[in-house]
Amino acid sequence: MKRIVLILALAFTSSLFAQINENINTNKFRQLYQELPTPNTYRTASGAPGHEYYQQVANYDIEVELVDEEQVIKGKERITYVNNSPDQLEYLWLQLDQNMRSINSDSKLIQVERMEDFRSLGAVHRKMFEFDGGYKIEYVKATNGEDMNFAINKTMLRIDLDKPLKPGGSISFDLKWWYNINDRMKIGGRSGYEYFEDEDNYLYTIAQWFPRMCVYNDVEGWQNKQFLGRGEFTLPFGDYDVKITVPEDHIVSATGVLQNESSVLTSEQRNRLKEAASNFDKPTLIVTQEEAEENEKEKASGKKTWNFTAENVRDFAFASSRKFIWDVMPVKIGGKSIMAMSFYPKEGNPLWEQYSTEVVAHTLKVYSKYTIDYPYPVAISIHAKSIGMEYPMICFNGGRPEPDGTYSERTKYGMLGVIIHEVGHNFFPMIINSDERQWTWMDEGLNTFVQYLTEQEWERDYPSRRGPAHLIANYMGGDKTYISPIMTNSESIWQFGNNAYGKPATALNILRETVMGRELFDYAFKIYCERWAFKHPTPADFFRTMEDASAVDLDWFWRGWFYTTDHVDISLSSVKWFQLNTGNPDIEKAFQKEQDENSDVHIGETRNEKEVKETMTEKKPELKDFYNKRDIYKVDALDYKEYEELKSQLSDKDIELLNSGKHFYELQFDNIGGLVMPLIIEVTFKDESTEVIRIPAEIWKMDNYHVSKVFIFDKEVTSFQVDPFLETGDTNLSNNSWPKKVDPSKFNLFRENRPQENPIQRQRRLEEGE
Repeated sequence: MKRIVLILALAFTSSLFAQINENINTNKFRQLYQELPTPNTYRTASGAPGHEYYQQVANYDIEVELVDEEQVIKGKERITYVNNSPDQLEYLWLQLDQNMRSINSDSKLIQVERMEDFRSLGAVHRKMFEFDGGYKIEYVKATNGEDMNFAINKTMLRIDLDKPLKPGGSISFDLKWWYNINDRMKIGGRSGYEYFEDEDNYLYTIAQWFPRMCVYNDVEGWQNKQFLGRGEFTLPFGDYDVKITVPEDHIVSATGVLQNESSVLTSEQRNRLKEAASNFDKPTLIVTQEEAEENEKEKASGKKTWNFTAENVRDFAFASSRKFIWDVMPVKIGGKSIMAMSFYPKEGNPLWEQYSTEVVAHTLKVYSKYTIDYPYPVAISIHAKSIGMEYPMICFNGGRPEPDGTYSERTKYGMLGVIIHEVGHNFFPMIINSDERQWTWMDEGLNTFVQYLTEQEWERDYPSRRGPAHLIANYMGGDKTYISPIMTNSESIWQFGNNAYGKPATALNILRETVMGRELFDYAFKIYCERWAFKHPTPADFFRTMEDASAVDLDWFWRGWFYTTDHVDISLSSVKWFQLNTGNPDIEKAFQKEQDENSDVHIGETRNEKEVKETMTEKKPELKDFYNKRDIYKVDALDYKEYEELKSQLSDKDIELLNSGKHFYELQFDNIGGLVMPLIIEVTFKDESTEVIRIPAEIWKMDNYHVSKVFIFDKEVTSFQVDPFLETGDTNLSNNSWPKKVDPSKFNLFRENRPQENPIQRQRRLEEGE
């Protein structure tokens, strides 16, 4: 008895769950109310900062020495932290990114490896190479010299305060530390050094080099997610005063503005800088290649300290080497002159002297047009091998010619692309300061999108790697086991480049070109950038602003492109052609005769009709003439009478419509890939004219998978083509056309491309078995 009751209970429960599941709203046009956080006084439903929005401030005074003989960084800093939040803080969190390179780093332990990863000796050497690159914290002290209590948890440092830091309060404290600089050519990294063995010289690109404050905000509280290497950085804004001590023959470039030119630059270099400020036509060399080559020959024994200051930035990076060539060109933006600069070793020429600074200036102009005016006084491109990394006002870029100075088109465009991309990062996330630790796509995806616009304005038909919809189709149609939704944390993404760079950039390009149109999109995108410049936006702030500023409901788009791994595969499954029956027997019987003569007839019907005709004429020869002369398509008096009766019931307008010769086409579309998109249909008529029809994605709002549409034309159609301009990212073009297009095989293409041959040549080819 108990077993029966249990079974009945399970059956009831199963039935209940089935009923609940059936009632779940799975419509792709449902609103994102469950996915997006509830608006509040910090972040509004419009996507704008709320009236109680706040953010913290962290100001830094730093003294650092780069010890060239040991490849070591030694520094001390004073941080002044301002609590603008409504909360009192019992402790402070700082980031120790260099601890990712400590001996016992989680980043090493969590790497998934297989033996096939170690097929080369180089891979084995890298596996066995041990490098201790973590911070050595010497002290954390209050400004009165007293030690402060602190604890280190891997890549995070917590300072325990004696008294909570109240809202509106501030605190200053000091740290002293050092670490070993990594060899980027051996173990990689966003920063480090490149060693030139034949000269025994180094080129240093230094970043994530000092303990930095974590962000505290209304979304995460303390953003103290451990740095594992992929999810980048989340940082508060502040002012920096940094003194960098290096060998006296080094040239230093850094975030901010140099304060002591007279102490570190020669009079000739200062004069060249002054002249460069008014030369908007081409870059001016401050350090020539000849001077750089002379400088790198001998190592000076003395030291110099370069002093840079920067206001309202979220980070600070620098580069130092005795190998640097240096050129400068001003660019006008928003009524101000911004100094575009490049620093590069001789190994970067001739590419770098020819292109780098000019493409920096171009990037600032185009990004300022689509986002906000570039607000900083300088923008710098540093050349180091095999790198692409960004920091406020400065970035490190690869793209190196061969040793003899030659280079391929691939190298040239690779260099241009990485400079545009990394300089563009000044806007995303250095100014529009999203949380990289959580959402890589918010800076990489948006930046890659504007990078595409910038590349296309640099050169018509620039070979952009990402942006156009068709370039993402193969990825989106691939094995979903190894594809993540865009809205995936940075550390857990499959196919990082396609996911965080390519797909969101493509999505925005589709919004701009196909869903919203350029004018609406550009306005809304610029509003987002203006709202969140020098603030901390989230995905919801971006999604909501784009809708709020355009009056376009995009929840279906964000859901499909950002929250799922659906792909675009919309098929034109069937086409039916109709014409109105005029009722006119002269027209309709002639039409029916043509249809019958051109239609296929079952062989049985043909044989039956023949047998009946032969049998009847044998029995009754007088019927022979009847069968020979019978014309079922002949119009008789009764046909005309019926037509006149029909016309008497119709208005002149109805008769005009019946006689108009309109062509009706019913098209059936199927959403195979799951991603709803607008329907773009190119119609080709019998007279070879064409028409493009654009239908919004909302056609799928009632049935997300099957829709039909009727079109009325004056002319007969010879073909329909869906997505004719490759603007939706459709992964399967073979089901987009009617009549179906058959792509020629490689063999047929080979034959079609053959030169014309005469019969003798063709016979010889056939005899030879070709």
